[in-house]
Amino acid sequence: MAWRTRIKDRIRIKNQLGRETLAEFIGTFILLLIGDGSVAQSVLSRNASGAYLSVNLAWGLAVTMGVFFAGGVSGGHINPAVSLTNCILGRLPWFKLLPYMLAQYLGAFTAAAVVFAVYNDALNNFDGGVRITGYGANATAGIFSTFPKEYVSTWTGLGDQIVGTALLVGCIQAITDKNNFSPSDRGIKAISIGFVVLAIGLSLGHNCGYAINPARDLGPRILTSIAGWGVSPFSFRNYNWFWVPIVGPHIGAILGAWMYLLFSGIHSENDSWQSDSSDLQLDAIKGPSMDEIKRTNEINGNVNLAYVPLYWVVV
Repeated sequence: MAWRTRIKDRIRIKNQLGRETLAEFIGTFILLLIGDGSVAQSVLSRNASGAYLSVNLAWGLAVTMGVFFAGGVSGGHINPAVSLTNCILGRLPWFKLLPYMLAQYLGAFTAAAVVFAVYNDALNNFDGGVRITGYGANATAGIFSTFPKEYVSTWTGLGDQIVGTALLVGCIQAITDKNNFSPSDRGIKAISIGFVVLAIGLSLGHNCGYAINPARDLGPRILTSIAGWGVSPFSFRNYNWFWVPIVGPHIGAILGAWMYLLFSGIHSENDSWQSDSSDLQLDAIKGPSMDEIKRTNEINGNVNLAYVPLYWVVV
């Protein structure tokens, strides 16, 4: 058993912020790998291996799995808009915002690259190697990032993203507020957040694909620009669209958090604002420190990995 402890001690990241950003990277990676993968499977099979419902189910499960991966270390934001809102509400130190965002965008980009590699043969078979952005039977850029329906204006799309993300963050706030009627088990919270995303997809996904997450859209959009689609993912509608899934979710997330606080959170007997008991995602798993584990093992004369928190082994 001792060799396992030595290996763990060597590979475990000692810096707390480093551990958190690594968790945000892998959580966002899982989110996009499952989500974009489901869209690729549906589009490239021309709906033979997936349809609108299956894609929405996949995105809901993707969020749940992403939160499970990251929640015990960083809280599982896996969304820059959620991290920004946590900072504004005083629940995440501002110095952590940029590292969190960079990890999230990088995780999304990397996942999109993996999906592109896995489905490269299918892409070539689908469009003959001619990458198309926007509309048409053989358009494929929408596998990775979001684009509006032809008749949806840019401003309608912006409003769509604001409303969708406000609903997402407001519901996350309600689910994770300890003073609210919310589940006590962190696993149930992660599943509940996945159901929120599923509900948004089934109700507000028609106009422009419910990005509701800047990393989910911008990371894959950058990937497509360097993987064969050229500048078109950004120049679409004369550069008057790519910014919508970035700006809209940030505005919506802030509005959603305040919507919950003003209409419900601050009216509970145990004020969630004053007590600061609510995080916009899962609370990080709390456990004894590594030094405490070592002291206990020295006293007992053995090393028992059963008492080592799981995330020390994983991260």
